[in-house]
Amino acid sequence: MTKFIRHFAALLLPILLVGCTTSSITNLTPGQQVRNSTGLYPVEAVWKSRQQSLVKDSVKPFVVVGLEAYPMRPTPLLNNRWETLIPIPAEKDHVYYQFKFDYEYKGFPARRSDSQLSKEYRLDLVN
Repeated sequence: MTKFIRHFAALLLPILLVGCTTSSITNLTPGQQVRNSTGLYPVEAVWKSRQQSLVKDSVKPFVVVGLEAYPMRPTPLLNNRWETLIPIPAEKDHVYYQFKFDYEYKGFPARRSDSQLSKEYRLDLVN
């Protein structure tokens, strides 16, 4: 019986260390923006994680457009909210993008890396 308990405890330990891994990405960017002369357009997202083992200062968010990844910065005075500007060439009238959040969590015996990718979004430019 004690052998069973040890094996059960060994299987349960990683689950307890990781904790709840539920996280979500919410896109705050409108689907349409007015074309501007700079060619740079703001995108914004909220990333919430209930993962108790998350190393909070390790979060590195990006906006992925095609093969390019643009780093995001925290929105001032707000928690879990991130923003950046993405370039859209003048000849394009829309772009597809995704949010990617890279982060570390406390694993056993050391930190581990993970990431979350959002679904694909479309941003339309109007004149």
